[in-house]
Amino acid sequence: MKKMYFLVAALCVAAPAFAESLPERTGINSAMGIAPKTDDFIQGAVWSDIFEIQSSQQALSEPSLKDFASKMIEDHHKTSAELKQIVSDNNMNNTLPVDVDESSQKKLDTLHGLHGESFVRQYREDQITAHENALSLFQRYAKNGDNPALKKWAASTVPTLEEHLRLAKNLPQ
Repeated sequence: MKKMYFLVAALCVAAPAFAESLPERTGINSAMGIAPKTDDFIQGAVWSDIFEIQSSQQALSEPSLKDFASKMIEDHHKTSAELKQIVSDNNMNNTLPVDVDESSQKKLDTLHGLHGESFVRQYREDQITAHENALSLFQRYAKNGDNPALKKWAASTVPTLEEHLRLAKNLPQ
């Protein structure tokens, strides 16, 4: 019985540490409004930019998506460069991802196999979801992040992400 109490007590003490180390992309932090750890924020921001760029490169061949896709490529190249500069200027020891996460890769693979209206619908859906997720990530970090330079940058990027989300919702269905 003492072992059981000890186990329960150990779990109660350790639970916050486990919660903090859960990957940001599980959505638990987002659902609870918890700011991501700096490493998770950086990784999530980079993955978001890479996904936006790669999916939008695929969308350039669709006339109804070309303007939006071009804007996504341009804007997300810009935020990628800004983030790299902040990481460098602040001597952060973060290794930035060079490719998307597994979930985003599956979305890219799905898009690659689609054409015409089905591509347009899926691209629109992916853009809305990606920008909702990015907006949540940036808003939470801007509010409660622990690195002042990244916090300021996240806050300054939120209006752009809000505009992207608005534009994505206006894409053809």
